[in-house]
Amino acid sequence: MPDRTRKTLARSPITRGVPAATIGVPNRTGAAMPPFRDLIRDVPDFPKPGVVFKDIGPLLADPAGFAACIEALGAPWRGLAVGRTPDGSVPVDVICGVESRGFIFGAALAQAMGTGFVPLRKVGKLPPPTLGIDYELEYGSARLEIGADGIVPGTRVLLVDDVLATGGTFDAARRLLEQVGAMVVGAAVVIEIDALRGRARWPEAVPLHALLHC
Repeated sequence: MPDRTRKTLARSPITRGVPAATIGVPNRTGAAMPPFRDLIRDVPDFPKPGVVFKDIGPLLADPAGFAACIEALGAPWRGLAVGRTPDGSVPVDVICGVESRGFIFGAALAQAMGTGFVPLRKVGKLPPPTLGIDYELEYGSARLEIGADGIVPGTRVLLVDDVLATGGTFDAARRLLEQVGAMVVGAAVVIEIDALRGRARWPEAVPLHALLHC
């Protein structure tokens, strides 16, 4: 973690009183202990009864917490060999974010990693020409689209979203990117809801990293 981020975290309300040397340090199990986890608020029965909504508003409003989140989101992909090229690595060319909260984290991560950002949008939100994919939801269907010139075939893409739940939209996003000729080298989410088994829809050969599990 950069010294500037570490010092800022030490002044943040979420880490005040915590020794700076322990911020962002792995716990005894080797799993990271994100200092921003308490900035994500659970809202029961929203947007409908029985659903617990993950409110990222407090996280986005906290400069140190948001910076730490983006730093952690990008950490697995900096200098990591996730495929085979002549030099043994597959760098990320572009980050794609899924509408709509994936735009926030994806664009911020693209800036931090020095890559471009391409949004995957709901139907009717992008000007033509577009390419799209239809997919099934629990109650109905939906469609994701990408600008026809947004991705050049062979582009190495990291897919980003805020939450991995049932995995239907994330899977559709991956298939859309492959449909336009992209190489999806990995995926990153802030939160994975393990009980909904969204990871089961994701190819085992493609790395998928989640910062928080609930």
